[in-house]
Amino acid sequence: MVDCTGVGDMDGIHDIGGMNGFGPMHRDELIFHAPWERLAFALASSTPMEGNTDDFRHAIERLDPTFYLSADYYGRWLGALEVRLSERGVIDSDEVDRRAGSARARPRAIASLAVPTRSPDGGPKRDVDRAPLFAEGQRVVARDLHPTGHTRLPRYVRGHHGVITLTHPAFVFPDTNAHGWGEDPQYVYAVQFRASDLWGEGDHTVSVDLFEPYLEAA
Repeated sequence: MVDCTGVGDMDGIHDIGGMNGFGPMHRDELIFHAPWERLAFALASSTPMEGNTDDFRHAIERLDPTFYLSADYYGRWLGALEVRLSERGVIDSDEVDRRAGSARARPRAIASLAVPTRSPDGGPKRDVDRAPLFAEGQRVVARDLHPTGHTRLPRYVRGHHGVITLTHPAFVFPDTNAHGWGEDPQYVYAVQFRASDLWGEGDHTVSVDLFEPYLEAA
């Protein structure tokens, strides 16, 4: 089985936005750079199992830092797939290693707090019977949270002030959905931060989509 001990936390190696020492981000127009990446995408996207998108993202976050940094994008997808299948008892990583002829690529991950059930079809957008708590143009502060488990609140905005520029509809809340604790749909807001507030320099702004529970009035 995959070596999974401890509990997952958003403050992991994946949450490196604004951190020093990782160099600039380079992007190109290619979706796949090698044939095996197409296969990895297909396997991760079509393998039937109980779970959801938030659980998949959390599986990538939980990967051992050495594995995470040494694997490329679709290598992490394959690692997360093996972790999820192993946690559900569908496969045994020892068997995977035997078929591969080596255990060098075995993914190791912190255990999830809970394994979720499959989400209903139809996408994550939901209707809720209440008005948004915040309004466009309102100043807010991203709460300084360090939750145990999955969250979509980036570390680099926590504790910083911003302005809401757009109110999105309500969506399934990843922090609960990743662990099977219910969908708990929440409104999402585009929040604009000054780069100088986030990193001490820069004359531009940064816009981040944040769920309502991540925010409080400034």
